[in-house]
Amino acid sequence: MSTTQSERLRELLEPLVTSQGLDLEEIDVETVGRRRVLRVVVDSDTGADLDRVADVSRALSAKLDETDAMGAGEYTLEVGTPGAERALTEHRHYVRAAGRLVRFQLTEGGELVARILRVDEEGLDLEVPGVKGRKATTRRLAFPDVARARVQVEFNRKNKNDDAENAVNAENEEEA
Repeated sequence: MSTTQSERLRELLEPLVTSQGLDLEEIDVETVGRRRVLRVVVDSDTGADLDRVADVSRALSAKLDETDAMGAGEYTLEVGTPGAERALTEHRHYVRAAGRLVRFQLTEGGELVARILRVDEEGLDLEVPGVKGRKATTRRLAFPDVARARVQVEFNRKNKNDDAENAVNAENEEEA
């Protein structure tokens, strides 16, 4: 049974990433011109800030330098996080996306855009935004009913804390 370069790299690098308190989400090796690019995506339940990414990048670079995992040719190592519109493929991804708006492609066909309220072993509790003045509704979605899911970027999300702060400010203005 042969293993691909990505599988060998995962076996080599995953313990190192895990020791840094992160999850190894993805490994991709691409040829760009005459050079190769090794992209490593890491994340954790608490996120991966720039310092943690830099630390794991140095550790991975040192490990790769002491092995021949990338061969003799030149390559570039890029270490980063999944990004704003990440695909949700593992249970932990759904847990990390709680509170976020997600576009679901359903196995029965069609799509659904909803906010993840709660995640358990069987599926998701969602809040489906209301349309044309209707109130939001809740819905249960089992994992087998999800073909694909991707987090959506929200530029103008109204924060619940903003509502409370606006109410206090309005009350203070009335008193003045």
